[in-house]
Amino acid sequence: MTAFVLLHLAELAAIVLFFLGLHFLSSPATARFGNRLAALGMLIAIVAVLAPSRGIGWWAILIGIVAGTAIGLISALKVKMTAMPQMVALFNGAGGGAAACVSTTQYLLWERAHTAGVRLDVLTDVSLVISAIIGAVSAAGSVIAFLKLQELMSGRPVTYPGQQIVNGAIALAIAGLAGWVMVTLGVEPTWAYGVMVALALVLGVLFVLPIGGADMPVVISLLNSFTGLAVAITGFELRSNLLIIAGTLVGASGTMLTILMGRAMNRPLRNVLFGAFGASGGMEVAASKGGQQNIRSVSVDDVAVMLAYAHQVIVVPGYGMAVAQAQHSVRELADQLEKHGVTVKYAIHPVAGRMPGHMNVLLAEANVPYNQLYDMDDINPEFARTDVALIIGANDVTNPAARNVASSPIYGMPILDVDKAANVVVLKRSMRSGFAGIENPLYEEPKTAMLFGDAKASVDGLVSAVKAL
Repeated sequence: MTAFVLLHLAELAAIVLFFLGLHFLSSPATARFGNRLAALGMLIAIVAVLAPSRGIGWWAILIGIVAGTAIGLISALKVKMTAMPQMVALFNGAGGGAAACVSTTQYLLWERAHTAGVRLDVLTDVSLVISAIIGAVSAAGSVIAFLKLQELMSGRPVTYPGQQIVNGAIALAIAGLAGWVMVTLGVEPTWAYGVMVALALVLGVLFVLPIGGADMPVVISLLNSFTGLAVAITGFELRSNLLIIAGTLVGASGTMLTILMGRAMNRPLRNVLFGAFGASGGMEVAASKGGQQNIRSVSVDDVAVMLAYAHQVIVVPGYGMAVAQAQHSVRELADQLEKHGVTVKYAIHPVAGRMPGHMNVLLAEANVPYNQLYDMDDINPEFARTDVALIIGANDVTNPAARNVASSPIYGMPILDVDKAANVVVLKRSMRSGFAGIENPLYEEPKTAMLFGDAKASVDGLVSAVKAL
């Protein structure tokens, strides 16, 4: 068997493992196995790429692998679960930036070869330009998403008069320069290529600035699809089947996730990108009675009695649980309630937390049984038969203003129907609004009780109180 055949068999094996990995990642029960399959596929892909190089540039590649592995290990060990969305945003940006850097390097190499009479072929010319633009937009946009999620800058939309006109003008300038490069097969002043990439970076920044915090999960998915697309196009540029297929998988999955999350929020993608959600100050719009006034605060012991003597309790996790790292305490509370004969279920909204699947990952970390996790459509009919809905920091996805207040920025967004439960208990630090900056009239409902404090301390207190009953 020749080296050529072995190389293609290795590529085929890597591609098959990528597909199988994605397939098994679709279920929480098989996600770890799927992740390992995809990692094995990536290892085979790296070997398949390095083998034909016969040692050329191995030192540079080795340094890159060591540096990347070190960053990955440190990130996995040090980064808190609450910071995972930020890390995903940075990884997206790194992928997009890498695609733009590869294209720029290819362009500079070609420019050097051009003096010796080498012509740029059409496929390389087109893919080089498109990959550089999309990669630069994704890299710059991901950095802004990271700054917003990390709260290093305001999570509210940043808008100004004529914003869409400015963005449109920049996009037209990029298209004009890209067309110049493509038509002339790269025979244009070098500054034109540099300006094109610089404008793409600026567009990436301006593209994410007007997007509010509540839409950030959708934007992260969209940027992920951009990165996958840029990597796939870079594969055409480098004639790499592996890059084409791996990038296409990432781009397609990111696009599908973006569409599904847009549907879950009942917001078309154009509204996410151009709607500047929250820019008008959603708190005043959603507040039904001029501010939070009729708030009923309860003690840990009161809530413990309510929970222990219930028939069914539905836990609604949100970002507050992630911040407090309360998932293990929540699992312990559920165990204690089940000893009292209480049925415990978990309601997962598609955009709960700050990235897709955030709550599923947290609860899996605490070994919460998968069969107790319910998607929104499956759990909503259950609330009418539930004694207590226990909300832990999930502000925006339980806000009935989405159903009742036509002027609310989230009006029309599907929510968890917690207000249909017989009793609602909300664990919060304060009456501060959620990430979207919108007040929640649920807290003023007569059936709602507020248990103020750190979520982990409150749940730990509930565990002790239930044990004592």
